[in-house]
Amino acid sequence: MRFIALQYILNLKDLSLKQSQPVLGSKGTLFFLVIISAFPPLTIDLYLPALPTMVDVFDTTESMVNLTLSSYFITYAVGLLFWGPLSEKFGRKPILLVGIGSYMLASILCALSGSIEHLIASRVIQAFAGSAITVVSTAIVKDMFEGRERERIMATIMSLVIIAPMVAPVLGAFLLQIASWRMMFVTLAIFGACASLLAFCYKETLENRYTGSLVRSWTRLGVVIQNPRFVVLLCIFSIAPMALMGFLAAGSYIYINGFGLTEQQFSYFFSFNAIVASFGPTIYMKLSRHIAVQNVISGCFAILVAVGVMTIIFGDTSPWAFALLCAPATLMVIMMRVPATNLMLDQQDKDTGSAVALIQFFAMICGSAGMLLVSIRPESLIANLGMIQLCIGVIGGLMWLMVRNRAFVTDNLVKAQR
Repeated sequence: MRFIALQYILNLKDLSLKQSQPVLGSKGTLFFLVIISAFPPLTIDLYLPALPTMVDVFDTTESMVNLTLSSYFITYAVGLLFWGPLSEKFGRKPILLVGIGSYMLASILCALSGSIEHLIASRVIQAFAGSAITVVSTAIVKDMFEGRERERIMATIMSLVIIAPMVAPVLGAFLLQIASWRMMFVTLAIFGACASLLAFCYKETLENRYTGSLVRSWTRLGVVIQNPRFVVLLCIFSIAPMALMGFLAAGSYIYINGFGLTEQQFSYFFSFNAIVASFGPTIYMKLSRHIAVQNVISGCFAILVAVGVMTIIFGDTSPWAFALLCAPATLMVIMMRVPATNLMLDQQDKDTGSAVALIQFFAMICGSAGMLLVSIRPESLIANLGMIQLCIGVIGGLMWLMVRNRAFVTDNLVKAQR
């Protein structure tokens, strides 16, 4: 299935772009979108193997080190709301360039941190800058593609972006062996520099900019949030990332402190989870050709329920048992992301930047809540994670059953499958 995603790149000459990219071209455009979409997983996952080590390096507690994650997510979420509407007023490219430049500076500040407080503050700046990159990447996809083609591109990008969490922890563990945790953030700054070269080659895709004042541009968030169809879907699909973020927050402690693995061994188990997740978008695209999208989404919630129960009962028996249970949970979250994002974006004809900002904001807020909930009982991280998976499957599944046959869902799904 990995090769199917790669074949999409080879066949990009058949894509119908609404705007041409004279410098990047079709293949270069997809590569550019993959690179700027990879910032979040790289920024989060590269230094996960170092979290337990940082407790000793900074002579602090696990809770303080976890703040480098939770503060990142909260700031990142707020930043989405800041940058999304601005991308409608000033265009995608200026916001993207500002975001990448600030991200590079923040990454260097992280590398120079002398205390855990300094690192947390630098991560906040890094998150605020990174949110500009993310909100623009999704908005560009909406600018350039429609319907089933947009789903195909989103699935391809997600499949390829998941290479980042596969490689990041392995690279992070390797950097820990040859250098220190500081080199991880230097690596992120170098990645930002490479992305900036592609960003300069990108041609603006926003056709109609918002003409109101700077302050009034943020009021477009309120216009989008008043759309009841958008809000209903937002409530359903925003809770799914709690299962994924809960795993990210607890994974290193479960594998390293709980099961006694080394940082390098942890990186392999983490990469196994990412490898399984990488099949999610491609599996969805293949299933949706033969099975109604409503049923695919219902199945994802049902499997989350089953996995949650199994994790509570068997998750602590061995690292492989835990890995084999977490992998399908992550797979279900990733599988839902393609139809969920596309369906929510279809509820808005305008204000794409604001819609994308709200989608990603609530996903990040709920994800941050998952990271906090999984740590409520530190001695029972696996059971906590299983309960989160179970609750998401039950609550999300019931809400989805209430709307899956409504016209605003079925009509847009029919258009997307053409």
